[in-house]
Amino acid sequence: MALNIVLVEPEIAVNAGNIARTCAAIGAKLHMVKPYGFDTSDAAVKKHMKRAGLDYWDKVDIIEYENLEDFKEKTKGKKIYLLSTKSKKCYTDIEYEDEAYLVFGPETRGLPEDFILDNFDNAARIPMRDIIRSLNLSNAVAIVAYEAERQLNYKNLLDVSPYFDEKLKIK
Repeated sequence: MALNIVLVEPEIAVNAGNIARTCAAIGAKLHMVKPYGFDTSDAAVKKHMKRAGLDYWDKVDIIEYENLEDFKEKTKGKKIYLLSTKSKKCYTDIEYEDEAYLVFGPETRGLPEDFILDNFDNAARIPMRDIIRSLNLSNAVAIVAYEAERQLNYKNLLDVSPYFDEKLKIK
């Protein structure tokens, strides 16, 4: 069982790489909805994305969708939460469930308003000052994903540090 992190039309390769690293850290699946704002066949883009994700790419299950409609069709009936600055509910007011889908929009424009309105009861935001439009996408994903994991009691994440022995001494 795992959370599902969904990036709808991500625009910045380094953000996607950082998010993949977060997914590896918590065991979440990464769902990526096309079109991307970067060329995944471009060697420079691949280099930056890979560098951001470090050597954790083999520890992330990545699922791709051709577009938002494809994603909606393939996830019908699943528990989906949208994260958007256009919501009134705070992300900490949601009771997350194992295998929930946490959906984030493109960096520059967020999720489409009709998608938010269709799922308004399951839409939430991260509180911030009104002089700030939004947080960095990879930071937003980390904030919400770790709140969901906290609510799920960090299932399978505690007691797994390879850096400490049973007496909490650094190896």
